[in-house]
Amino acid sequence: MEILNSKQIDSTIEKLANEIIKQNIDDIVVVGIQTKGVTVAKRLSRKIESIKKMKEQIPFGILDITLYRDDLQEAGADIPTIKDTNIPCDINNKNIILVDDVLYTGRTIRSALDVLKDFGRPKSIKLAVLVDRGHRELPIQPDFVGLVHHTKNRICVDMNDDVAGDDKVVIDDK
Repeated sequence: MEILNSKQIDSTIEKLANEIIKQNIDDIVVVGIQTKGVTVAKRLSRKIESIKKMKEQIPFGILDITLYRDDLQEAGADIPTIKDTNIPCDINNKNIILVDDVLYTGRTIRSALDVLKDFGRPKSIKLAVLVDRGHRELPIQPDFVGLVHHTKNRICVDMNDDVAGDDKVVIDDK
């Protein structure tokens, strides 16, 4: 079942950008969590730059949390696939906007906080998510939420990295 189409995703990202701008957070670095959090973060950064008519790009980073997961043992003998982590600037005393596509138990965010800690000590970390599906297992809550849709079913975000097209967010009924 589709819960967001391409147009709704764009307006949801614009809503998130406006909420972040209203907070008057300066000296920000936007960091996306692999994989679809990176796509959402890229679009969110560009939207903030566009709304604020910025001449310079917001510093942008990518996090892979694979080795920081607390369920690696449960994965069995499979070797996990490691993706890029790239934080292109010093994050000490910066305001981090951590971005993920879907927030569920909070375990991915906990892992991302551990990774960020290895890069320095930010001034603050604010969490922005496209969809909050509820059912937390850890005391982690987003600061900026595009859509709240409580479900235990998996939510799949299908977005192109660069431009909107046939993007959608669907609930996997399996």
